[in-house]
Amino acid sequence: MRVSAYAVAVQDERLLLARLSESSPIFTPGLWHLPGGGIDPGEQPVEALARELLEETGLELTGARLLGARTYAVERDAVSWHLTALFYAAELAAGAPAVTETDGSTDAARWTPLADLAPAALSPAAADALRLIGSGQHPH
Repeated sequence: MRVSAYAVAVQDERLLLARLSESSPIFTPGLWHLPGGGIDPGEQPVEALARELLEETGLELTGARLLGARTYAVERDAVSWHLTALFYAAELAAGAPAVTETDGSTDAARWTPLADLAPAALSPAAADALRLIGSGQHPH
């Protein structure tokens, strides 16, 4: 089982998303996903969130509040994954998103208008985050 921390960052009615690369272990490459990732042994969830955010978007985490959690059972490349995702409302330092990690699990990062988000283009976790935002549990 894997536990991951994900950022739900909304600014000006836009959601920060990262596109999954070919080296994405769990969700399908090409989908837009929430920035974040696996929590290392002994690492605190918010520390993992800050580390992954910096790698995947180049942006610095300045505040985080737990919004909720979901579990996923995904099969990819004949491997069954059981993922627990922790969703955090994330406050970020100013800046433009840019992937800083090379050969990582994401190959692009961008702010996407909420109105433009198509569920078919989103990872299951990003789609769930959209529902969290839509249900009034707005990150702000």
